[in-house]
Amino acid sequence: MARSNGTSTTDFILLGLFPECPYASLLVYLILLLYLIALIANCVLIILIWVDSRLHTPMYFLLSQLSLIDLLYISSSVPKMVINYSSGERTISRVGCGAQMFFCLTLGGAECLLLTLMSYDRVVAVCNPLRYTVIMNPKVCLLLSAASWTGGALNSLIQTVYTMHFPVCGLKEINHFFCEMPALLKLSCEDTSDYEVVVFVVSIAFILTPLGLIVTSYARIFLAVLRMSSPEGRNKALATCSSHLTVVSLYLGPAIVVYMTPGSAHSPELDQGLSVFYTVLTPMLNPLIYSLRNKEVLGALRRVLARNQIPK
Repeated sequence: MARSNGTSTTDFILLGLFPECPYASLLVYLILLLYLIALIANCVLIILIWVDSRLHTPMYFLLSQLSLIDLLYISSSVPKMVINYSSGERTISRVGCGAQMFFCLTLGGAECLLLTLMSYDRVVAVCNPLRYTVIMNPKVCLLLSAASWTGGALNSLIQTVYTMHFPVCGLKEINHFFCEMPALLKLSCEDTSDYEVVVFVVSIAFILTPLGLIVTSYARIFLAVLRMSSPEGRNKALATCSSHLTVVSLYLGPAIVVYMTPGSAHSPELDQGLSVFYTVLTPMLNPLIYSLRNKEVLGALRRVLARNQIPK
């Protein structure tokens, strides 16, 4: 295989995060710090839900799945970016690029679907509490989780294969820190406008439809909360729901701009900045939002720490 300056003719070059920025090194190390925080926070939350029997409920099972998705999601792009920057080697093979895109799209789609299912869980818990354990039984929880993973993977497989089939002309420089679909489409020497319409339609199914269902779910919850006579129950319901809505806003907001507006309408810098939100910041913030505002999770952390405290 022909090579020039150690780079395969089939390799892509990842230009990195804001390559023209004079403080690029500071940004990379900041993102590495956020990655480590996300790694620790999501692992701690998963372990707490696993070991504490009081958290063996449908809500926390779905939350553990969200933490697992976030853990894998941020790990699919940040380590490669940091390694490339540290080594000065910015290449990624065509297979590696396709694999990275597949995992990012799978995890992104699975998170959209899971956030929707989590809002359904909250609707049942608030609006139909007496039948909650019957409706959200362990089998249903497993099916909902499997559906989110399967739906994300099937959509990702189709989009990855189709995106990677476009020929690339000229320099194979991806103006991004990972192989994201819109960034790759800009390299194609064929007209991709028809495919961008398909991406828009798919985004309706994976972004706008979940957003609409989530808003509808919380409208029902809000009406149910207004009818509650117990201030304690009202505050608990609102606290749980506000945490979920915060996560939804941080994740789906930037995704709408990146995947549902024409590529010519925004710059590579804007795409990268928005991508940082849903691939780095959201996976880091999710466990913190759910744990710091949740007395049950904080209580589980105290119990685990007390149980493992070394006696004097």
